[in-house]
Amino acid sequence: MRRAIASLSQGRAGRLPLVGGRLCLDFVNTSSGRGTSSHKDHLVGYNDLLAWAHHADALSSTTALELADLTARKPAAARRVLARAVKLREILFRIVTALARNVPPAPEDLAALNTYLMAANRSARLARDRRGFAWTWSSGSLQLDLPLWLIARSAAEVLTAGPLERLKSCNGEACGWVFLDETRNGRRRWCEMEVCGSRAKMRRFRARHAAAHAA
Repeated sequence: MRRAIASLSQGRAGRLPLVGGRLCLDFVNTSSGRGTSSHKDHLVGYNDLLAWAHHADALSSTTALELADLTARKPAAARRVLARAVKLREILFRIVTALARNVPPAPEDLAALNTYLMAANRSARLARDRRGFAWTWSSGSLQLDLPLWLIARSAAEVLTAGPLERLKSCNGEACGWVFLDETRNGRRRWCEMEVCGSRAKMRRFRARHAAAHAA
């Protein structure tokens, strides 16, 4: 089954580092370098969304494969859901990056997020599980919008529970990934120190080296 899930996406959606700390933040990070020549979007098709959602533990293997089968039978509907997913992702990106700059999010972005959240709430059900109670999602049949409902619910939890001052955007060049800084001192700057942090150190080293030789 794992091999079948991996085959859903030919890109990196199902292998992206999960460094955001929350489902909705990792979803924002399915794109990077927005507005630059290095822009990358890992959600090219609906199956990329499924591969990512399974990778992020939002969907079980069974549900992901059932949705993949539904996608094959309803490709036009899947394309429309993907378009809504990308729109939701960019709404969340604008909201989180605004909060990271200590700026109020745009009212129109909050209003748009609420439309996704209302759709999620219409299908949300509280059910008993082995650990107590958990949210389930049912509207009579399996829906292609299920990943969006999970992401919208995650976003609502982040915005209501916070701490909002710990929402940050990576300082890496052409990155833009977001994360919830859960370090003790609250000084995390990079999505991954081994990637953006190391690249920044290398750029500073090269700049100093060039300046020394130019002197």
